[in-house]
Amino acid sequence: MWTLDNLPLATLKARHGFEPDAAWLSKVRQAAVRVSGCSGSLVSGQGLVMTNHHCITRCLAELSTPQRPVKAQGHLAHAPQEELPCAGLEVLQLQSERDVTADVQQATAGLRGEAFQRAEDAVRARLARECQQGQGATRRCEVTVLYRGGQYMLQQYERYTDVRLVWVPEDAIAAFGGDPDNFNFPRWCLDVAMLRLWRDGQPVKTPVHFRVEPRGPQPDELLFVPGHPGQTQRALTVAQLERLRERLSTQDIPALSESRGLLHLLTQRPEPTRTWALQALSGTENGLKVQQGQLQALFSPALWQLKRQEEAALKAHVQARPALRERVGDPWADIERAQQARRELELVHGLIADGRAFNAAHFQHARTLVRGMVERAKPDGQRLREFSESALPVVERRLKAAAPVDLVFERERLEWSLTRLRSLLGPDHPVVRQVLGVRSPGQLARELIEGSRLHEAAERARLWDGGPAALAASTDPFIALVQAIEAPARALRERFEAEVSAVERQAAQRLALAQFDRDGRSRYPDATGTLRLSHGVLQGWQEGGQAVPTHTTVAGVRARHTGAAPFALPASWAAQGQRLAAELPFNFVTDHDIIGGNSGSPMINRHGRWVGLVFDGNRHSLGGSFFYDAAVNRSVSVHPAVILESLRMVYGGHALADEILSQ
Repeated sequence: MWTLDNLPLATLKARHGFEPDAAWLSKVRQAAVRVSGCSGSLVSGQGLVMTNHHCITRCLAELSTPQRPVKAQGHLAHAPQEELPCAGLEVLQLQSERDVTADVQQATAGLRGEAFQRAEDAVRARLARECQQGQGATRRCEVTVLYRGGQYMLQQYERYTDVRLVWVPEDAIAAFGGDPDNFNFPRWCLDVAMLRLWRDGQPVKTPVHFRVEPRGPQPDELLFVPGHPGQTQRALTVAQLERLRERLSTQDIPALSESRGLLHLLTQRPEPTRTWALQALSGTENGLKVQQGQLQALFSPALWQLKRQEEAALKAHVQARPALRERVGDPWADIERAQQARRELELVHGLIADGRAFNAAHFQHARTLVRGMVERAKPDGQRLREFSESALPVVERRLKAAAPVDLVFERERLEWSLTRLRSLLGPDHPVVRQVLGVRSPGQLARELIEGSRLHEAAERARLWDGGPAALAASTDPFIALVQAIEAPARALRERFEAEVSAVERQAAQRLALAQFDRDGRSRYPDATGTLRLSHGVLQGWQEGGQAVPTHTTVAGVRARHTGAAPFALPASWAAQGQRLAAELPFNFVTDHDIIGGNSGSPMINRHGRWVGLVFDGNRHSLGGSFFYDAAVNRSVSVHPAVILESLRMVYGGHALADEILSQ
């Protein structure tokens, strides 16, 4: 997961005879885009963006109506006016980046705990504001943290908010195999979506884009995945990994398991509750499988042996150099102390400060309104980081975006999360008593949902634009709830950041200093949602003594079809799909190092042509949060041939296929 300014050029040249030049890297930077929490790529000169179906399921659910069930039946726009706007979706295109480590270090020098955190937030907000220059509608600037504090990069993005749906296949073929096949291979998923960027009422011209290579990847061919991997945790210390293992097993996995049970029940409710539950269930099952895979990795003796050896070696390097030891100190001990604070604070902080005890979109809207009113009145550098001047355009757009809400679904999830709050903290906890009073979780959830209008975009916009007077006059029960718990929620946040986040960040900075002293920049930083480049080749693996092939074909999906979900082909594939050649490639695997967030990444060859669309990893990739095992860690992609041929023969999208193929 290399940053573009620090690629392993010597390795690429020695192993593959390829050294990317400035023009090649510039094309990657402009054509590989970020699509909300996923990745994507520009694939035509008319602003066409390719990503995964599963990356835009919220948009699909919001667009779906009984008369137009977009998520279930798919959509193909035959004319510009048929392209459907995805409210709340944005696409970011990296324009430039600059190392601002010295600026941050100067602003935070000599500070500790809460003072350090406030100073870091302030300087990052200032740098982003100066970069954005009041152009928040079309520009977004972020200061991203690399090497867990060893380096800070200021990144400027072109921001596109008018994003429209051009084509998606049916949910049944995009997610064929469902949860049973998730993170497995062989796979048969047409997990693709085509979007278009619009601005000022016209499609955006994008002369720099990836053209397709319909043949797909070739044996032994050098392949790259440019994308935006979300988060890895490979630089965590042994103490941090031990705490993470505890949290996964005692908090995160039990919570997701309970949520999955609730969502299964809600899928039996009438529409539209059933549709909303099915959408949430898909994400919950995916998250649960990820966390279970991470926990399994954290019980691997090989992982602990590797991490302890790496930690001992870096400690020895520091101890052998008095000057370095003086600068670095003992960051491992500081981090271990911070883990004790985590054990004490993490549960209650997650429930109250992060709002997990109030699982409803209404609550998040109310907190944005209440906090936004307070934070907007402060100087930029003194605000909570999510309300900085550079972040406000995103906050406001999301708050005001019109999106359908199912009130039954909201009420049921809220009741469940309030029940967990009482169960986990006990009925005598001050916040529990304050929130529930004499009411049951079910009674309070009904009272809150039935008394609120925050599911209406117009009401949220009225309160945001109306300022303090409008908010003070509001009788919305969610506004009252947020105001009632705001003091303890802020206090928990401040304590967590002072005793945990700031301590870990400062210690990580010193660990990075030791690592740079020993290794220079020969290692890539943990993934942070920023643009990275991974290189690899077509490669199967050994599973249970058997060789796993690199490709699946259309013949395989026909054989796997049972007629019952999740192994039921949609009607279009049962009919027009018969026109596809049985040997047509469907999905394939490579040995690229990816993680969540890489979904939607293009796979390109050395000529800058896309040869695949990444959508998943195998089950061994779940341990990729902590280390990369080249023997078994694999990426799973959609082959371009099945995208183009199904677009033509199954969906009648000849014009769109021609646009993708245009040279």
